Amino acid sequence: MTPDLESSRSPRLPTALADLLRGHRLAAGLTQAELASRAGVGVRTVRDLERGRASRPQRTTVELLAGALGLVDPARSAFLAAARGPVPAPRTAPPAQPAVGPEPPAGTTVALPPPVTLVGRERDVAELVGTLTADPALRLVSLVGLTGVGKTALALAVAHAVADRHPGGVAGVLIGTGSDSADVLAASLAVFGVARLPELAAHLDGRPALLIMDAVERAPDPVAETVRRLTGAAPSLRVLVTGRHPVGLPGERVRPVAPLDVPPTDGAGLADYPAVALFTARLAQVRREPPTPAELPALAALVRRVGGLPLAIELMAARARILDLNELLDRYGDRVLDLATSSGAAERPGWDPAEPVGPDGGRAAVAETLRDAVATSYRLLAPHERTALRRLAAYGNRWSVEMAEEMLADDGDTDGTVVVDPVPLLDRLLELGLLSVRGTGPFRFRLLDAVRDFAAEQAAGAGEWTVIRRRHAEVLTRLVTRTAPDLVGVRLTAAAHRLDEVSGDISSALAHAAVDDPHTALRLAAGLARWWRFRGRDVAGRQCLRRLLADPRTAGADPVLRAWASVGVARLAAEHGAGAEEISTARTALAAFREAGDVVGEVEARTVLCALLIGIGAHDEARGQAETVLTLAARTGRTRDMAVAQNNLSWHEIRVGDLAAARRRLAAVDRLATQCADRRLRALAQANLAEVSRLEGRYADAVEQGRRVLRALDGLGDPGHRRRVLGTVGLALAQDGRAAEAAEVLTQLRPPGSPVHRTDGLHGRDPVSKARGGDPADGVYALIQGNLALHGGDRHLAAEWFAVAADVSVDGQDRRDVVEALVGLAASTGDPAVLERLDEACRGSGVRLLPQEDGLLYALVAARRAAP
Repeated sequence: MTPDLESSRSPRLPTALADLLRGHRLAAGLTQAELASRAGVGVRTVRDLERGRASRPQRTTVELLAGALGLVDPARSAFLAAARGPVPAPRTAPPAQPAVGPEPPAGTTVALPPPVTLVGRERDVAELVGTLTADPALRLVSLVGLTGVGKTALALAVAHAVADRHPGGVAGVLIGTGSDSADVLAASLAVFGVARLPELAAHLDGRPALLIMDAVERAPDPVAETVRRLTGAAPSLRVLVTGRHPVGLPGERVRPVAPLDVPPTDGAGLADYPAVALFTARLAQVRREPPTPAELPALAALVRRVGGLPLAIELMAARARILDLNELLDRYGDRVLDLATSSGAAERPGWDPAEPVGPDGGRAAVAETLRDAVATSYRLLAPHERTALRRLAAYGNRWSVEMAEEMLADDGDTDGTVVVDPVPLLDRLLELGLLSVRGTGPFRFRLLDAVRDFAAEQAAGAGEWTVIRRRHAEVLTRLVTRTAPDLVGVRLTAAAHRLDEVSGDISSALAHAAVDDPHTALRLAAGLARWWRFRGRDVAGRQCLRRLLADPRTAGADPVLRAWASVGVARLAAEHGAGAEEISTARTALAAFREAGDVVGEVEARTVLCALLIGIGAHDEARGQAETVLTLAARTGRTRDMAVAQNNLSWHEIRVGDLAAARRRLAAVDRLATQCADRRLRALAQANLAEVSRLEGRYADAVEQGRRVLRALDGLGDPGHRRRVLGTVGLALAQDGRAAEAAEVLTQLRPPGSPVHRTDGLHGRDPVSKARGGDPADGVYALIQGNLALHGGDRHLAAEWFAVAADVSVDGQDRRDVVEALVGLAASTGDPAVLERLDEACRGSGVRLLPQEDGLLYALVAARRAAP
């Protein structure tokens, strides 16, 4: 700095007052003119006082300035004392006294606004309190994140929570755009009531103190310089800063502030998610009515779209004053980046918007959109980091480090070879608050929605988006291809869960590839058939595979790939009773596998074909397919396939009424499944054993065995088999006369959206149309109802239900259900025509009546003969 040229003409004011006045004015966010107007003094008076060119000011002027600045003790006392100047030394020195430090304050001075109520930040507050109090050597903690994530509110809450452990005082400053080092230092000293850096150490006298510096990205270099000087001069001072990026000093502890947790796409447990709690709290401030049930899906979608950003949630909720939540979603769901936010008061609920720190004293709060906020952080990235962010924007949900590696591989490495270590990049994105990390599993990384949308915009503008989406589909295809073999055997549950984690990205990759790259789409879909089956998506999955196989662009695809896709179509068709439509599809796949010499594929195609043939009553051919599978599997040492074949053959033993032989086969299935550690296959064998017990009339055993299987299937998925086991349990309960328990099973079996049938009559409804829901288990539902009515003595109602079961089960997978239904119908009505129909069904399916069924019909015929 150059010497003051006017210092010889006017006495210079003690620099303590000049520095204090300037620091307090900047902390109040006032220009010299605004302070003069507020205090009722001339603007030149303020200017001269700050420059040190005025004579000693009058006491009244100083008090007016202190009042306009809102100073309270001890800052007010220090300001008035500085205006009086240094006290002359007395002519006679007093007697020497022991040197003592200043008296500690009775309580810690907290020069901060009161904390705001936080939602969902309890863990963050607790961890930061621990960070600030556990390590005495820690000097700087940075809270980083996007605008609107709640950094300031979190800092205020933490500062108040640790105030009692900082007896030197707790204070804060809001950094203004363009502040220089002198501005930031003056404001930081002023909030502690001192004017010069050496005075701060004397003021604190070793007592811990805490300073919050808010919005440090507005003047990063001056803040870094000031923090370095402050902590160097006063070792007991800790600094807690908030900003979009770290300060960058040695020893800095960086803590990214993540958005609030948002609910999953299924909207389960909405009330448990902080983002929802904040939205509903802010909604209550603008309208009286809580969200209606019809609005809840829109609420969940809205908080997901804004990525859990608290400020964006508040801005969105404010619009609900005139719009309901479905209208909000329709109008703003795709315009998240255009939500108006603020880098000032709106984001900093604890600060008075008239009190920023800026060299011009003007308002530091600058209105901006979320797009502007993300763009600021985006510009902090190096060019290669921006490229990586644009690629990662293809992931709509959580992803793993390995998925990031494949997405970031060089363009020439189409096999996903890793050439870039993504860890430093992910650390950088996390440091800037652009990346969310949740949980401990591999799929724990996710770009904030606003960041992903912005990066996708940038990629589209650069003409990269189509290529990026194609790469995304290839990465997901490789993941599914690696995972699909594990969807059988001991790793089934983990593999299915792995695909569940990326289900959203699978869907988007499949949708894009079906249009842009159908060969990749076919590879992806072919690997998903088992997963779709386990997750109850058989109808949609079958339709997707059929469309891709019919696409002319896939006609030249690898025949084996097309064969696997065809097997998937047939497998999924069997799940919803449409297996008869896909028998030719399964035969075509079998021929392709045999031509290619693919034994694994041949075994799979024959196994699926066996199930389809059972559904149409082609029992001899079905048995032949199962025996061929058993031979092939034994020849190639495929233990699990041997177990599957034995399980299929057990059905044929049941069909012909040889329940003892069925038990022996199922025991072999259990042994083989144990050898290959396949929990699901063991559960299915035990389910069939429960059915054998029921057919033997051992109803209590069947119920106990079936319930054990249901508990096992709860952890394995496979809703189709679960429904069939429920049917076994329900039938056993009904046949054993346990009506109340059977009614509970009926509640679980009832198809979604179907009417609740009473057991005292169908009240004029067409029973067939009401019970038919397109699910093979509906026949079992009617069978249970018929047995309940028969056991209760209502033969008329029983006959109606058995008629429903016989008609519905014709389209089912197990022709034995038809026989059982016709036996019940005959027992209920005694109609000779039903006996003829039963005889025809047995001849056509090869099903033999069981001893108890023969006995029931014999008693019926005998009663008819004995009747007059």
